[in-house]
Amino acid sequence: MEQVRGRDTWTDSGVSYAGDPLVSSTTTSFESGETFKEQALGFVMAWCEILMELGRGFRDILRQNLVNDDSYVVRKLRGPCSKVSKRLSFLNHFLPEDRDPLHAWSVVFFVFILALAAISVDPNREAVAPVVKVRKHPPSASRVLLPDGRYMAYREQGVSAETARFSLVAPHSFLSSRLAGLPGVKASLLEEYGVRLVTYDLPGFGESDPHPNRSLNSSAMDILHLVNAVNVSDKFWLLCHSSGCIHAWASLRYIPERIAGAAMLAPTVSPYDPQMTKEEMKRTWEKWLPRRKMMYSLARRFPKLLAFFYRKSFLPEKHDEIEKLLSFSLGKKDKLLVEEPEFEEFWQRDVEESVRQGNIYPFIEEAVLQVSNWGFGIKELHVQKNCQTRGLLLWLKSLYSQEECELAGFLGLTHIWQGLDDRVVPPSMMEYVERVLPEAVIHKLPNEGHFSYFYFCDQCHKHMFATLFGTPQGPVEPPEETTFEEDKEVKEEVLQVSV
Repeated sequence: MEQVRGRDTWTDSGVSYAGDPLVSSTTTSFESGETFKEQALGFVMAWCEILMELGRGFRDILRQNLVNDDSYVVRKLRGPCSKVSKRLSFLNHFLPEDRDPLHAWSVVFFVFILALAAISVDPNREAVAPVVKVRKHPPSASRVLLPDGRYMAYREQGVSAETARFSLVAPHSFLSSRLAGLPGVKASLLEEYGVRLVTYDLPGFGESDPHPNRSLNSSAMDILHLVNAVNVSDKFWLLCHSSGCIHAWASLRYIPERIAGAAMLAPTVSPYDPQMTKEEMKRTWEKWLPRRKMMYSLARRFPKLLAFFYRKSFLPEKHDEIEKLLSFSLGKKDKLLVEEPEFEEFWQRDVEESVRQGNIYPFIEEAVLQVSNWGFGIKELHVQKNCQTRGLLLWLKSLYSQEECELAGFLGLTHIWQGLDDRVVPPSMMEYVERVLPEAVIHKLPNEGHFSYFYFCDQCHKHMFATLFGTPQGPVEPPEETTFEEDKEVKEEVLQVSV
């Protein structure tokens, strides 16, 4: 039989049938087929085609069910979309005539997003600042026992209680503690004016015990019990900054007879105050970042949800930038100030003291107090005559006699310093206070921000003290204790002579 030459006969399952050399199917496939790289590329291309077909299928389903004229979505959005497209139709004149506006503007929007993302990446940005951990400090505060059994932590600066010419009591702001007071105030300045500065921790902050039912009324009563416990027998002054001023407003309302006056720096009022005009409210809200607006809305309507955000923000293991922590933007002078090492060290220590109990609920209570119904309006502090006019005879008598009339409101002095570049407490809040409380003395500060006139500003502190207390007279001289001893010695001599 003639031998068959040439190509191998057919193979099946890797087994050759006939042919001289025995060649495996694997070898044959690599010799005649594609490489592994080409096979992988083909596999990827095939999957891309499958995904494209799947996308076309979804698109067809959406068109048939949602984008047709009878769908619910089209019926609801057809009117608003047509109005918007008509208002923006003038922009189509900037496009070439042969371009579909929908396709062209989609491309423009996509390119805009890519450009915005590219601009936000700064290759020349400086290295990230070193991470600073939140430290824990041993207790260091003096404490007084309040009538309800709670302990309140406080701190004293300046002259002693016996030699104080003026007593200043300072409630602190939101993420702060008794350590704040008047940041960076010189001991020599307190001595020069004879000032005793008393600061304290709000309930649940620092080393003060929490209050089970906090309100602005209870806050004013806490201040009253504190000054009595630390031997402030005469009238005292209030000093407050930012959100700490809500407790000062409450004190002016509920214990006005004990207060000589108030010094307020960028004082907060409720952004939901019903006495604010729509224009004042609008100019207040538009200065805030979206996250800050959301926090105020949650505190007003869903305060329990604040626990999730505050726990992540205020109880971390590491310090964060002040702007990110409190969700606000800063003006030019404030940005320069917060970059100073002195401010950063002071701020971090104050934050560490405020969160030392690890309890988030006092912060939630404080936020709710800012936006809730205070139980009084700032307009009630306006000085006005309160006459007994019940009955015709009393009314006629009050017209000719002052005996049946008494002055209502806060009768002391109120000084307010407001930076016009403040983006945390907008100047519109100050304008509202100026409208409803015309007797308040407003000091408008051009180019000043929220912190720049309060933190580590010696000239500012001197100007404030000079405005409040006039010419410095130093501390009061303590009473001489030798008079009683001399009288005692004279009496003993007289007795000896008589004997």
